[in-house]
Amino acid sequence: MSRPTSLTPPPDVKAPDPHPSAPPPGTELGEHYDGCFGCGEEQENGLRLRTRVGEGVSVDTEFVVGTGHQGAPGLAHGGLLTCAFDEALGMLGFLLHTPAVTARLETDFRRPVPVGSTLYIHAWCAGVDGRKIYAKAVGRLDAPDGPVAVEASALFLSVGFEHFVEHGRPEEVRRAMENPDVLKAARAFEVNP
Repeated sequence: MSRPTSLTPPPDVKAPDPHPSAPPPGTELGEHYDGCFGCGEEQENGLRLRTRVGEGVSVDTEFVVGTGHQGAPGLAHGGLLTCAFDEALGMLGFLLHTPAVTARLETDFRRPVPVGSTLYIHAWCAGVDGRKIYAKAVGRLDAPDGPVAVEASALFLSVGFEHFVEHGRPEEVRRAMENPDVLKAARAFEVNP
């Protein structure tokens, strides 16, 4: 059995600057693909996350927890919270202009997240070392400065477009590539393994 990959960047690695053509802070990123469970509008019980660009390589994401997101009665399902963090952390690749996939994600649950609440997720890039993108996030309840409910650390790997062509369903890849909105067509391949 191999040893888990560290979620902490090497000591000599610094947080990167955004790509020169990354959108400015405050810009809403919108969905990267309409069929995405995390941010797309096509999924009936999808998370429908809304993300804005923060300072540096960071994003601020809001997740409104609905009844379709519950695990225990009245509480958000832990797996869906992890999904929300994966999506928010994955949006950092857009600011680096690097298609990336999740290699490892660790989520720490600090307090319950009730149905009807809003989880404010702040995610940032802690460093880039070759193909490895190290990221962290914190989720607060009902306000950007509310109590911490969830924290996460992740490692993403930058990949080429061929990764999605080789591993994705051909009809979905084709549909994304044929999107007349060139930006959305390119963004469809930013996150997820």
